[in-house]
Amino acid sequence: MAKAEVSWRRVTAEGTRLQVYAQHVGREWRFFARERRFDQWQAIAEPPLEDWLALLDSIERRINRRLLRPEEEARVKKSIRERFPEAKLE
Repeated sequence: MAKAEVSWRRVTAEGTRLQVYAQHVGREWRFFARERRFDQWQAIAEPPLEDWLALLDSIERRINRRLLRPEEEARVKKSIRERFPEAKLE
């Protein structure tokens, strides 16, 4: 994966395990998910708050290792606040 891609795993409310990755394109993040290794990646039109918070956590760790610029954290937080006004961020 390139620097502009971040991946993680999560379990849905139904108990299905998913592999999720976010790809940085321009100024936006695009989310994709699949259940198994050889399944096709499916775009997620409206990613849940859980995915946004996982992305934010990964971005914060990558900033510390100088893999991403610090401005990216502010952009992602702004996107989270726009989509989920009830979310509590620092």
